[in-house]
Amino acid sequence: MAQILQKVVLKIMTMDDEKTKQKAIEAVADVYGVDSIAVDLKEQKLTVIGEMDTIAMAKKLIKKIGKIDIVSVVPAKEEKKLAADQKKEEKK
Repeated sequence: MAQILQKVVLKIMTMDDEKTKQKAIEAVADVYGVDSIAVDLKEQKLTVIGEMDTIAMAKKLIKKIGKIDIVSVVPAKEEKKLAADQKKEEKK
């Protein structure tokens, strides 16, 4: 089965310091297919883009950190199209 490029947004309830943030990044970076990782410590959100197995990534984070919520899983290409459409509408 071919993986598609996807954007996954996770909320990590216990991510409130640099140590937990680093553990989350290391756990996700270890998953095959991850291209980029972005962390918003204030909102406790982790955004991952790549051709990875979302369930495997979630299991790894639960094992390392604890409770997580999967906020959204969308194809990354659609995300780019939406952003481009919004920019076109703003120009009008």
